[in-house]
Amino acid sequence: MWRKGWREQALSQVDQPWDLVIIGGGITGAGVLYQAASAGLKALLVEGGDFSSGTSSRSSKLIHGGLRYILNKQYKVTQESVREREWLLREARNLVTKLGFIFANFERYHIQTKQIGKMIAVYDLLAPKWDHRAYSREKILREYPILKSEGLLGGYLYYDAAMDDSRIVLRVLKEAVRAGGTAVNYLKVEKLLLDGSGQVRGAALKDTSSPDGGTYELNAKVVVNASGPWADQLRGLVGQPARLRRLRGSHLIFPREKLPMKDALTLLHPKDGRAMFVIPWEGTTIVGTTDIDHDPALDINHSEPFASQDEISYMMDASAFLFPGLGLTRGDVISSFSGLRPIIKGGADTPGKESRAHAIWEENGLITITGGKYTTFRIMARQTLAAVLKKLGRLPVVKYRRVFPRLPALSAPNIEPATLAYLLGRYGRETAELIKTAGAGELERINSLPNVWAELRWAARVEGVVHLADLLLRRVRIGMLLPGGAEDQLARVRKSVQAELGWSDEKWQQESVAYMDTWRRYYSPSPG
Repeated sequence: MWRKGWREQALSQVDQPWDLVIIGGGITGAGVLYQAASAGLKALLVEGGDFSSGTSSRSSKLIHGGLRYILNKQYKVTQESVREREWLLREARNLVTKLGFIFANFERYHIQTKQIGKMIAVYDLLAPKWDHRAYSREKILREYPILKSEGLLGGYLYYDAAMDDSRIVLRVLKEAVRAGGTAVNYLKVEKLLLDGSGQVRGAALKDTSSPDGGTYELNAKVVVNASGPWADQLRGLVGQPARLRRLRGSHLIFPREKLPMKDALTLLHPKDGRAMFVIPWEGTTIVGTTDIDHDPALDINHSEPFASQDEISYMMDASAFLFPGLGLTRGDVISSFSGLRPIIKGGADTPGKESRAHAIWEENGLITITGGKYTTFRIMARQTLAAVLKKLGRLPVVKYRRVFPRLPALSAPNIEPATLAYLLGRYGRETAELIKTAGAGELERINSLPNVWAELRWAARVEGVVHLADLLLRRVRIGMLLPGGAEDQLARVRKSVQAELGWSDEKWQQESVAYMDTWRRYYSPSPG
């Protein structure tokens, strides 16, 4: 879709009048662009970095309602989320997959096991479904002999879902473009343009893909601020006070052989009782997430959030509590990652008690959609489109299109069924062509990961890759999933993608150095 030369073509047309300009290329912005294009609007999405490079590539990799929100009596958010989870499980097959969770109860939690059961029952009824069961202490230890046995009382099995957050964004964006929308990455808003009455009428943009990138001014009937944790920065350009509490969530990724998991585990941290997860993902195991207030001072010298040493210690403590016999150390960690959550200030005394509800504000003509959860992006996008159509004076009539279209049967006898299902989930209708373009040996899996080498070639060819970090951290996640940021695999990566990207040897070297610097600063086991 975004083949060689696509950015130049898009930029040559970006200064035309638009019905709608969306600022922010995460899941919320992608959802709004999809809805707007489906409604027949002339819509443009711009993202200052790479698509999904903010919060939407740094989530816990879960589509879930948030069991802990029931404890905070956030029933509406939970109900919206679990129902959207069920929709995504039906629609985004092989991309969003059912995942079992064991909630193991320990004496030190000071919670009766039957109370956990009641909470999970409410969680299921909100979906509505009934898909959980009690586990005895003995059954949990049979399933998970690596789990701490001392003080274990029993627990429950329940179900949420796992996903690849960046790939969902890419699939939604691609369907939005097929519906008539336009999306451009590395196009940053420098300022908002106002009319004579102080109402937002457009934006001034800077192409940040290279040092000599051009500048553009564009007019739009409506501008939507879907920039997530950075929404207050845009709102500040029209004189509005800050309304967000930015919270940081960090994670650690372990090798599956060091921390073997077939289901996920829900735990309460032994230090403060905060809910966390241990999650099998893409051939590895994730431990997270933290939930702390993000210090704005960190943004001055750092372009991306990262896990602090205190957060890493906090997660290692949780791992040691649950798996005392594994002897996990920081040296076992493959990588770390951290994301910012846009939480609307509610005055809660701790971050974990703040509501995850979303809100839509119109201020000086700027429509802002913020707050919320990844799982509820469709609801947020539909409500935002309704606000846009109202402002445009149009009736809220939207053509129905499948966000994740049904696919014809695909036969690929040279590919294992599990690998084919994996590719179908991530590349949808493009899977057959991806397989056809594979070079010699590129349908082989990458080490112990579910990925195949052909994904790198395909992403370089058609997925809007501007920098090597886009390819290795968001399109195909081997920079997070292989030790050392996959540095020892860069020669093979180069063989697949350099010609596709049209990079000279000098350009490849520059990108390799920049990528490894990014990985060490923000994704390594000891970032910062």
